[in-house]
Amino acid sequence: MRIFLIGFMGSGKTHWGRLWAGVNELGFYDLDEAIEKTEQKSILDIFEKKGEDYFRKVESAELRKTAAYDNCVIACGGGTACFDNNIEWMNLHGLTIYLHAAPHELLDTIMKEKDKRPLLKKVNEAELLFFIEKKLEERKGFYEQAKLQLRVENLNEQIFKKIISSPS
Repeated sequence: MRIFLIGFMGSGKTHWGRLWAGVNELGFYDLDEAIEKTEQKSILDIFEKKGEDYFRKVESAELRKTAAYDNCVIACGGGTACFDNNIEWMNLHGLTIYLHAAPHELLDTIMKEKDKRPLLKKVNEAELLFFIEKKLEERKGFYEQAKLQLRVENLNEQIFKKIISSPS
């Protein structure tokens, strides 16, 4: 079993991935953390110094390394599903779950950690909401290819337990 959590930044992929993996005795793999370890740079530094195209290539390569892991939850970056046929690859290699949140919910979360977000470092709140709405619309077609979609406000430990214990 390999479970890929996808969704916009601030949707809780890392939070819920760690929690669900721990409660269910599964491995946890954070794609952004793996990229930072491989590159020995922060995501922000990679974006600023090498650009988004370079980052997306590294991200796709790191994602494909997860084929070697089993019984794990993988928290993907917000854009992972949208590049290099990654959503198709994830759907072939595991269960994809889209953590879906409304723009205002994402705004609240992102504002608390804006300095850590490479694409949003210098954006004010109104611009940020517009950015979120625009990016969500652009990414909608990719996110909705996930095998399962969960609303963020409905998430809890029990939901994940039901998902992994139900017959496929």
